[in-house]
Amino acid sequence: MASSMADRWPDLPLAAWRDTRDTLHLWTQIVGKIRLALAPWLNHSWHVAFYVTARGLTTSPMPCKGGSLEIEFDFVEHLVWLRLSNGDFRKIAMRPMPVAAFYVEMGIALRELGLFFAINPMPCEIPGAIPFDKDDVHKSYDPDYAHRFYRVLTAAHEVMSHFRTGFLGKASPVHFFWGSFDLAVTRFSGRPAPRHPGGVPHLPDAVAQEAYSHEVSSAGFWPGGGGGPVDDAAFYSYAYPVPEGFAAAKVQPADAAWSNELGEFLLPYATMRKASDPDAALMDFLQSTYAAAADLAKWDRRTLECGLGEKEKVRAI
Repeated sequence: MASSMADRWPDLPLAAWRDTRDTLHLWTQIVGKIRLALAPWLNHSWHVAFYVTARGLTTSPMPCKGGSLEIEFDFVEHLVWLRLSNGDFRKIAMRPMPVAAFYVEMGIALRELGLFFAINPMPCEIPGAIPFDKDDVHKSYDPDYAHRFYRVLTAAHEVMSHFRTGFLGKASPVHFFWGSFDLAVTRFSGRPAPRHPGGVPHLPDAVAQEAYSHEVSSAGFWPGGGGGPVDDAAFYSYAYPVPEGFAAAKVQPADAAWSNELGEFLLPYATMRKASDPDAALMDFLQSTYAAAADLAKWDRRTLECGLGEKEKVRAI
């Protein structure tokens, strides 16, 4: 692989940064719960998601104190920035420290900015979770691997954003969910879906049911962890409800496979990054898994889709 492509899609073996990944996941949940406390509910929980920036992940501006608050994880300088629209700011250095200490430092920074509100200290979507204020177990931070993670998010965001341009129907932004710790983009058929059964750890069933109130084809990147049938980084694609025959669909590239346990297609990141053209391999995965889901579920593809967007070229009507 050319060095430039290796830089774009760096090696990210979970074994080398598992402890950092787990700690960082919990730090993002603390910030995510601040976003949850400040932002009005938006369909499918889009109001809680983070967004990829030129330096990391941001909450985007949140209504606060007659203005706005933005919190950003900066994986270049390894700082968490808290910025108010009035110009006030605080920063927290990302370094090896327990989740409980990060929780305290975040509270101090908010109070110094004149902000006072409570969040639920129990993590979401993590089996056997420890409350933030009592978690002295997770305390790792490797800046090299945190930066590699950010570079993967940046490259994946670019390809997924281009994929999103080929859809005229309702589609989510390319955004990062701190509950499941993944970058995702979702397309909707426009039709209501059967009520979701819920059952996600430390997540009210009503949240899952609202998130899946309508038929979706969703894809994204997950950096690994949590055990199960796949523990390493992978791209995924699923449909809800799952159309009959979806598991047997022929998708690309050849290394993509269906997981019976997860109920979705997976493309291992370690395999994808070694392709002669990783960007094209990822786009093939996104396009082919969506097409399989949409065809089998009988979506109205003729009215929902368009060609992929091109720079400075207006979409033809």
